[in-house]
Amino acid sequence: MGPLLIDVEGLTLTQDDKKLLQNPLVAGVILFSRNYQDQAQLLALINEIRAASSQRLLISVDHEGGRVQRFRDGFTAIPPAQSFAALNDLEQAKSLAFDAGWVLAMELIAFDIDLSYAPVLDLGHDCLAIGTRSFHQDINIAYQVASAMIDGMHAAGMKTTGKHFPGHGHVIADSHKETPVDHREKSLIEHDMQIFTRLIANHKLDAIMPAHVIYPAFNDKPASGSPFWLKTVLRNQLHFNGVVFSDDLSMEGASVMGNHAERAQAALAAGCDLLLACNNRTGTMAILEQLAALNKVNPLTSDKVRCLLTNTKITYAELTKSPEWQRRCDNLQRLNEKWADYANSHH
Repeated sequence: MGPLLIDVEGLTLTQDDKKLLQNPLVAGVILFSRNYQDQAQLLALINEIRAASSQRLLISVDHEGGRVQRFRDGFTAIPPAQSFAALNDLEQAKSLAFDAGWVLAMELIAFDIDLSYAPVLDLGHDCLAIGTRSFHQDINIAYQVASAMIDGMHAAGMKTTGKHFPGHGHVIADSHKETPVDHREKSLIEHDMQIFTRLIANHKLDAIMPAHVIYPAFNDKPASGSPFWLKTVLRNQLHFNGVVFSDDLSMEGASVMGNHAERAQAALAAGCDLLLACNNRTGTMAILEQLAALNKVNPLTSDKVRCLLTNTKITYAELTKSPEWQRRCDNLQRLNEKWADYANSHH
């Protein structure tokens, strides 16, 4: 198996999609809002994806909650990360975050989706790319609430992906549109990184996604393409032995690493295990050509993918009969209503 996760075009697979999914360099798929119409369509699409490959592909989605939730109608609305501690005392915030992690994971698993790229561990709400996706600006509060969401996801049977290492929260720029540079001194960047350090030490994170952010106090490369951040710091100093995803290599934040093929090569050389390439099929094809030239089919990649697959088996009909699911959904609905009132009053 190779290291690439790709997107697919729409509500059903095209012939080009099917051909790509048969490529041994493709490890999985990331889904977007354009891939969702309703529950029946989603289930049919997942079945198509499974049937298109002889390998057990990793099917994933960004489904954190708040403004980053790809499937909405027919799914529980997951509150934004900021809402848990902003509107509740810490113990209640942790309880609700556990509910959110459990519900988002169980609902995705019910459609045979393996992984949501969550939680966001960036501190503070000023960054354009992060905002309400951050749990808090206080590292101790953010750690506890994020840890509770992780526990909820794990209880459901889903692995977790902490992002965006070592911290994206204190740059204003949006890495979807440009390459942000965090000009702060080392001690402040190291402070933000401590949430990752603590979660790794407590064996909470199964995967990590680095930021397309440059931290000149340490290194002149974005963390996503930096051997310093991914090998020296993450692997050697923090002893993280889980999976490292690149963030989407089609994002403008990755452009300083060159064209799409060069970005993929830089990310792999830096220490990424799995690469995301989305929303640019020409770029995806260039990456596949590069990976083929490098002969990047690797049994170790299969091991990395296998450890992220979910083993929980439940249908959506079975899930919705569960009193536990209903109780947790009711809790989240009340929080969403409180957050809407809060947002309106602070507009």
